[in-house]
Amino acid sequence: MNNYKRKITISSIMIVACILMYLVESYIKPVYVIKSLYKIIIFAGLPLIYCVLDKEVKFKEYFIINNKQIKFAVALGLGVYLLIQAGYYILKGFIDLDNIAMTLENNLSVNKDNFVFVSLYISFINSLLEELFFRGFGFITLRKFSSKRYTYIVSALAFSVYHVSILADWFNIIIYILFITGLFGTGLFFNWLNDRYNNIFNSWIVHMCANFSINTIGFMMFGII
Repeated sequence: MNNYKRKITISSIMIVACILMYLVESYIKPVYVIKSLYKIIIFAGLPLIYCVLDKEVKFKEYFIINNKQIKFAVALGLGVYLLIQAGYYILKGFIDLDNIAMTLENNLSVNKDNFVFVSLYISFINSLLEELFFRGFGFITLRKFSSKRYTYIVSALAFSVYHVSILADWFNIIIYILFITGLFGTGLFFNWLNDRYNNIFNSWIVHMCANFSINTIGFMMFGII
């Protein structure tokens, strides 16, 4: 397989994965545990199948790490945590937490009783799945077979488009557009981190911290804290 075919194949897998997750979110609408299983199969399974077929691609290359970058990633993650908290307090007048809580319970059976478990999964496992797929497979691997500009845009665009159906019923249209645009920018930033260090650890740590911050808001939303 030449590099052009690899580029098209990897890009197609990313498109197919986003479409499959859209169908899961919008039509199948399973409870959160089942949706998570779908996501593991799609976001980890499809890249694994590709790796089996293309010996030029190996998952272990996403996890090569040097110790110096960890301190940088943790400091950056703490900054992102505080930034999201500040953004929430600035925009909270436009965010209907009651509606979000109702949507989560009606669509995914996520509620006060299971939110601690869900938040742990989101912070650690879900963030790793997304980094593995969008930044590992969709950036580090795709970058080997295509131009850097193409890889940056495709990876970030897929990351933001994937969230379209997830956030559809959460906010009014203006906040919704801001979130999707912000996710595209976040994808570009995460790609830059991985381009700099050639692994997914930095973006994963920052992604976890962002999820910690969002989950903090969730704890307040459900009255846990």
